[in-house]
Amino acid sequence: MDTDQFINTLAVDVGQRERPVGQALAASLLVALPVSAAMLLSTLGLRPDIANAVANPFFDLKFVVTLALALSAIIVALHLSRPEATARGWRLLLLAPLAILGLAIGGEAMLPQRSSMMTRLVGHNSMLCLGAIPVLSLPLLIAALIGLRRGAPSNPTLAGALAGMIAAGFAATLYAMHCVDDSPLFVATWYTLATAVVAAIGALAGRRLLRY
Repeated sequence: MDTDQFINTLAVDVGQRERPVGQALAASLLVALPVSAAMLLSTLGLRPDIANAVANPFFDLKFVVTLALALSAIIVALHLSRPEATARGWRLLLLAPLAILGLAIGGEAMLPQRSSMMTRLVGHNSMLCLGAIPVLSLPLLIAALIGLRRGAPSNPTLAGALAGMIAAGFAATLYAMHCVDDSPLFVATWYTLATAVVAAIGALAGRRLLRY
């Protein structure tokens, strides 16, 4: 077998392995997402002023940030599902939500009429946020781990942490529909802490479940 044929064979093999992982991850998340949504609706519900809140750009920004987290974690996780893949450079994608939040925090600070920094930081339901996002993440974390098991990550702990970020991103998207705290400073603090909790759980689970 010459070099070109060998490279083409590897490319075909990689493509065949990537598609099942992506398809399995998408299918499992689509099953878990309604479960987490039902958990939210049956317990916390939607914020009462959600119809008016959509006119607030900081309310809309929460969804941009949470979905950016979920999508960037999916991209990195699918890349790392191959045993020969490395995280070099790819982890920078995970900084996208933080970059968005950093710009938003700066923009909010320049507004002429705003509450104090401590009020924006603590908000109304910081402890609820810290607990609700991990709970809503559980079905999604299980789904993400099931999907990523179709791959062969060289670092199962990191892959598990990424599964946690995927789950936290989608769970935070759901929770944002209940959360009455729209300040980017609140989101950067409490959503990030909740995400870290889920990522840590995912890392511990991935160390055991994503080994090949």
